[in-house]
Amino acid sequence: MTLVQSNPEIVRVLTENKVIAVVGFHHDGAKPAFYVPEYMYRQGYSIIPVNPSLAARGESYFGHKAVATLAEIATPVDIVDVFRRSDKVPDHLEDILAMTPLPKVVWLQLGIRNDAVARELNSRGIDVVQDRCLLADHRALL
Repeated sequence: MTLVQSNPEIVRVLTENKVIAVVGFHHDGAKPAFYVPEYMYRQGYSIIPVNPSLAARGESYFGHKAVATLAEIATPVDIVDVFRRSDKVPDHLEDILAMTPLPKVVWLQLGIRNDAVARELNSRGIDVVQDRCLLADHRALL
């Protein structure tokens, strides 16, 4: 397992993985934490929103009820896509590692990087993408 950085590795991640849980999903269509997952949904990916406030209100997006934590997701998740500030990423490590099965990839969106969390995830067999936009990479590479 590695830190995924090259374009061929990104293409592999985007073609082999179709279920995405979005940590920090936002209900506002003008925010990247909404329009990036919406774009991926329109490209055929399954999107599971992760946001405690939206889960408490019982809201659904893209055919999935919002959940408060990753560990609540009953189906296997390929990619955990994180829309949280770099300093908040460690707050989600325990939740990611509580998933059954573990995700194949954790993707930290553009501007988000946490090398310590990336190393820990790699040590558990999870590939990590840091500081890259899922939407921009999908448009550019596929």
